[in-house]
Amino acid sequence: MDDTPSRFPASLPALRAAAREAGFTMSCEERTGSLLAVLAAARPGSRILELGTGVGEGTAWLLSGMDSASHLVTIELDEAVQKVAREQLRSDPRVTFVAGDGGEWLQNYDGEPFDLVFADTWPGKFTHLEQALQLVALGGTYLIDDLDPQPGWPEDHGSSVKRLLTDLEEREDFRSVRMAWASGLLMAVRSARP
Repeated sequence: MDDTPSRFPASLPALRAAAREAGFTMSCEERTGSLLAVLAAARPGSRILELGTGVGEGTAWLLSGMDSASHLVTIELDEAVQKVAREQLRSDPRVTFVAGDGGEWLQNYDGEPFDLVFADTWPGKFTHLEQALQLVALGGTYLIDDLDPQPGWPEDHGSSVKRLLTDLEEREDFRSVRMAWASGLLMAVRSARP
């Protein structure tokens, strides 16, 4: 079976070209992107949080699956990198861009929970995990990627992944599944409040 996506966001070619031009190599893998689009489509009127905008490829996938009543908040530490996403996707009223530290944002956020949290950076995954999980609504989904070894990751990436997987699988308030697919994923659904 070929698992290559057959539908792509219209903005993806421009985002990929801008990423190449900027030398940005950590964009959302397209199979992960297709899963993001499906998860976004599964919950009409949903609230979605993306931690780690990058140049906006994951953002574009999420927007491609969202209905008109859904809203996405996407956070990126590197404002220059996020500028690419802002320029390409700014006309979409369903997205709010936040330039800043994801860990600080997670610590300070006191609004409504999210139906989908995609943690594509260290805050919300390897740091500030508890804050990110607290923002997942009952029945909502938490998705993380890049769990397989990646070029350029720090030496402690493997031990960080092992610790993270153990922490998530021991939780009573989430059901999780590992997926040896794309860049290595874990999806967890909040089944109860702690």
